[in-house]
Amino acid sequence: MAERIPAVEAAIENELRLLDPEVRVSPELFGALLHPEFTEFGASGTRWDRASIVRVLMAAKEPDAAPVTVSGMRGVQLADDLVHLTFDTESNGRRVHRSSLWRRTESGWRSWFHQGTPFSEE
Repeated sequence: MAERIPAVEAAIENELRLLDPEVRVSPELFGALLHPEFTEFGASGTRWDRASIVRVLMAAKEPDAAPVTVSGMRGVQLADDLVHLTFDTESNGRRVHRSSLWRRTESGWRSWFHQGTPFSEE
């Protein structure tokens, strides 16, 4: 049986919250999960920082109707204050390999870096 690691469990819980449609329309809830130095290389190839990703998501005004399916979520604690997660998502037929780094802060675990890379089964 796999060992339970509280830091990895906390990062996974927060990663899943970031994918929650209700969290994604709230600048307060979504922003609270992002580190002030957050950076993302999106599946579209766009580089985002904390302010720009919050701004784009909030411009949508309503949750995405398409559900996001998450698979293969796993994590490893790299240091006392750093967790690396990898997983895949699928939404509207689009599949993406994802990688996130979560850093522990005074206010809890926050996403510090995220990358998404589209893929197909072919």
